[in-house]
Amino acid sequence: MRRRDVIIYLAGAAAAWPLAARAQQQLSKPRRIGLLTSSSRPVSIESSYHAGILLGMRELGYVEGKDFIIEWRFAEGKLERFADFAAELVQLNVDVLVPATPTAIPAVRQATRTIPIVMGFSTDPVGNGFIASLAHPGGNITGLASSQDDAAPKQLEFLGMAVPNLSRLGLLVDRHSPNSPAIVKNIQDAARTAGVATVPMEVDNLYQIESAFPALANERVGAVVVAIGSVTFLHRERIAQLALEHRLPSMFPLREFVAAGGLMSYGESLFDFYRRAAFYVDKIFKGAKPADLPVEQPTRLLLVINRRTAETIGITIPVPLLVRADEVIE
Repeated sequence: MRRRDVIIYLAGAAAAWPLAARAQQQLSKPRRIGLLTSSSRPVSIESSYHAGILLGMRELGYVEGKDFIIEWRFAEGKLERFADFAAELVQLNVDVLVPATPTAIPAVRQATRTIPIVMGFSTDPVGNGFIASLAHPGGNITGLASSQDDAAPKQLEFLGMAVPNLSRLGLLVDRHSPNSPAIVKNIQDAARTAGVATVPMEVDNLYQIESAFPALANERVGAVVVAIGSVTFLHRERIAQLALEHRLPSMFPLREFVAAGGLMSYGESLFDFYRRAAFYVDKIFKGAKPADLPVEQPTRLLLVINRRTAETIGITIPVPLLVRADEVIE
């Protein structure tokens, strides 16, 4: 090769090198996950239930900051913020959207029909029109569905074991949650079968929650079941405190309520939902289409009991119920 040709070749290679470097940099750019939740930002994400998705990604071999970045959006109970959050994350061109509450799903669907959406938690996503079916979700949505609408009979059975001769049951319901209709119907059906009258109280803010408990006490209910929703979950600590103040045995759908001071839960752990959402994110990162990924439901529900709360409100948890529990918080 002549000297002039060598110089031209090297000059061309030098010019091409930054392009190649940029291409390599582009290939190694971390993927972005947009996660929306109704809760407030915790002091430490790693020590909260939100850490489930971080653990799930690590278990699948991903390194945060290198392989993926999570764009967290905390609504802090202001559910109207979901529309702006969804639009913002679409503008950021995230690779996948994870609405961690069913209340956020309509806003995310409205914002995009192309970016993959992984439901971090939902109840009756078919009935709510989010997907076509569990086996074949269709469109750009897949993810995880709770079994809360099917858990009502067992919740009532366990509550009845702790509170013998229960005849009137309070229901604390998040007015705007898409979860509520299916959950309330199943609780009322199970209560009717057991000969228990129900007293529903709809709430959509903390003030209404504060007012609901004196009203339930005036109705002389023997216990209260709290339906999962963005508002009830956000204020779970205050709900647990109010139940204690009114000496009302309480049943919840998620372990996190019992960790906050509630009496019992029969259902799932939100931490586990977040952790499992990583499985769907991984599949989508590897090229899978949401329409082809069946929606999962948990195959096992957990009974969690807070014995300290039981002692505070003056009830004794029967031994058979304690033996049946998957976790007892002392």
